[in-house]
Amino acid sequence: MTTTRHGAAATTASAAVLPLALAQFIASYAASNMNVAISSIADDLGTSVTGIQTAITLFTLTMAALMIPGSKLTDIWGRKFCFQLGLVIYGAGALLAAFAQSLPVLFVGYSLLEGVGSALLIPPIYILITVLFDDTTTRARYFGVVSGAAGMGAAAGPLIGGLITSYISWRASFLLQVLVVVSIALLARHIVDPPLPAQRPRFDTLGALLSALGLFFLVFGVLQTGAYGWWKATKDYAIGDLVILHQGAIAPVWLYVGIGLVLLAVFFGYARARERNGRTPLVSVRMFRNLTSNLGLLTQNLQWLVMQGSFFVISVYLQQVHDYSAIQTGLVLVPATVGILLASGLAPRMASRHTQRRLIRFGFFTTSLGIVLLLALGGPQPTSAWSFAPGLFLMGLGVGIMLTASVNLVQSAWPESDQGDISGVSRSVSNLGSSLGVAVAGSLVAGAVAGGGQYGGALVIVGAFALVGWVAALLIPRHGAPQGTAEPEVAP
Repeated sequence: MTTTRHGAAATTASAAVLPLALAQFIASYAASNMNVAISSIADDLGTSVTGIQTAITLFTLTMAALMIPGSKLTDIWGRKFCFQLGLVIYGAGALLAAFAQSLPVLFVGYSLLEGVGSALLIPPIYILITVLFDDTTTRARYFGVVSGAAGMGAAAGPLIGGLITSYISWRASFLLQVLVVVSIALLARHIVDPPLPAQRPRFDTLGALLSALGLFFLVFGVLQTGAYGWWKATKDYAIGDLVILHQGAIAPVWLYVGIGLVLLAVFFGYARARERNGRTPLVSVRMFRNLTSNLGLLTQNLQWLVMQGSFFVISVYLQQVHDYSAIQTGLVLVPATVGILLASGLAPRMASRHTQRRLIRFGFFTTSLGIVLLLALGGPQPTSAWSFAPGLFLMGLGVGIMLTASVNLVQSAWPESDQGDISGVSRSVSNLGSSLGVAVAGSLVAGAVAGGGQYGGALVIVGAFALVGWVAALLIPRHGAPQGTAEPEVAP
């Protein structure tokens, strides 16, 4: 009888993996499929490439700003409840975006509601697998299933989005997300969420507000560079009829970045004071006192910045300069998809043979080499779409090699009792990298629509960030963290 009950429980737990994996797939898909539909959406809504860039950036920024609060809410409201609530909000946002007739409505549906929904449903995915499976081998296998779904969603997003946009409409891509979310909600009814402890933490509302606003102003400032420049304002910067900065004054990017940094400094001071008074902060400041972990977080941020930034540059360049359709753009990006999936499939074998530090260093090196090939073969006047293939494949391979390695490095630097907090920080940092990647790339290719002149310069800047990541990987202590089997990466 005991064996029968144990087998039934295992079967029930295993059935929960399918909706969790599907949820991770669709959240990752939403973060990558928009790039190939930029021109179609901009034309349909009567807006510009910059407007769609802003929508994509705000989507990943919303996730970055709310991922840590979302992780905390699972301890208060319950994992299954947060997962289901996230699905409802996400589905409502996708439905609204599908019928959007203006850019502000797209902002509300895609950038805000889908971002909030993702921040609520992503943290419970790995937490539920952790609590549902006691056996570490089984748990690691299902972590691999979910992370594989994440990688597949992020990598296949451009191709799937391109097919749907070309043969149906960009709106159908959002309707597809609605159908998938409804299916996940039906499957998720059978997930058994172990009961929470009677003593639940109180939510740090002020801390969540300070951290979210700090990250928002940081990225929002970078978004202003496309219109006002990086150093000196190229025109008057006004809010309504009030001119804040005159032409020739310091660019508004530094005004907003300064506000963001001040808010983040206040947040850390507040969290430190709250912790000293015996109250639980949104995230403990000691999460940022570990050198190995901090360098690992930096490499995570730069990985997503480089990947999303380069994808955005290439997508805009192909669509605006060479008039590629959505499906043509998606097909050009297939080599990167193949590289990411190939490296993700080999990740367990590579982790057993090499240290995480070495994998991260090699990943950044390979990614940088791929960007060099893109510059040499793919622009500014590529002979054919095949000119992009070698560089994109190497770039995808490099990113795929280091994604899981960076997260394993960070997670392995902390004991089991801190895994929840560091996981929230890790996912927030990754999504912040995606936001900055699209924001920085968008500002750099503002001139590409006129003839492609900014394409090479934009890729050079993105490549410089890859080199910074390689240097950060060199600084990781040689024995800072063991080879681990910690939870795999969650794509933004």
